[in-house]
Amino acid sequence: MKIAFGKTGKTERAVSREADALSNHQSPITNHGIVPTLAELVALRAMAAGRRPARHGSHGGSGQAPSTLRGRGMEYAESREYAPGDDARHIDWRLTARSGRAHTKLYQAERERLTLVVADTAPALYFGTRVRFKSVQAARAGAIAAWAALRDGDRVAALRGSHAEAPVPPCAGPRGVLRVLDALVRWYAAPPADDAGLDTALDHAGRLLRPGSRLLVLADPSSIAAVAPQRWPALAMRGVATVLLLTDPLERDPPRAPLPFQQGRQRLELDLGMAAQRRRWRDAFEAPLEDALALLAGRGLRARALSADDASDAWLRLFAARASA
Repeated sequence: MKIAFGKTGKTERAVSREADALSNHQSPITNHGIVPTLAELVALRAMAAGRRPARHGSHGGSGQAPSTLRGRGMEYAESREYAPGDDARHIDWRLTARSGRAHTKLYQAERERLTLVVADTAPALYFGTRVRFKSVQAARAGAIAAWAALRDGDRVAALRGSHAEAPVPPCAGPRGVLRVLDALVRWYAAPPADDAGLDTALDHAGRLLRPGSRLLVLADPSSIAAVAPQRWPALAMRGVATVLLLTDPLERDPPRAPLPFQQGRQRLELDLGMAAQRRRWRDAFEAPLEDALALLAGRGLRARALSADDASDAWLRLFAARASA
């Protein structure tokens, strides 16, 4: 299936105006942790500003100056006739066979890495008992990744599991970040009616990623089991792949006491002081998290749990480290 890029949500100009107003506004940001706000996500820029990219050399300096290029790159540009000194490993054998003259492939230099944020929008994320909903924490983590991409000179893109809504296309600079922030606010305000699942989102991601990319997956632990296992190694091979598993303190450490729940007009009570009920609770919440962490680590991905009451940038060092670390 071909993925088309299109306009989503507010116009880019409207988002930019709103973000500028929020950045200049001095009063405290009001947020009850139930839905993310653009003001909240814009304010997170400072969290991603800890490590700066290398400074460019000047004509007055000595030694090697850091280059804005990221290497030869893997994007094929064109073929030309072979010239003495060309790398024989890059010979275009098909064109050489057709023309009868040796040709070599030229590749486009990769100037901007892609940082892609994949947002799981499973209903289980729209819940929380302390500080904020898991969905709000997911939006905050995604925003920090977008600001980190700006800091590092990357293009940034985002997508969710949907057959109808196009991904936020890769874009560099503040414009790209604001597009991603606007999408995160919309996606994590309420469960989207057309959610097609994390497996669909990762299928779309595989079509966008290129070698050397950075990938951040925001997911509920229960969503990992529904993903085809072969997807994970393929994503890990594209670059640095990090998965944040959003949790709530109640899920990992419930009280040993009767716990009331209400859904609509229906009310029920679980007695978590009973061993049988605690085992069922663990099977529903703790076991999926442990299984997901083991699965992802065994397939070459970086994974960690991020609780709703954790600092939203607690994972950032993992994301920023080199792929070989």
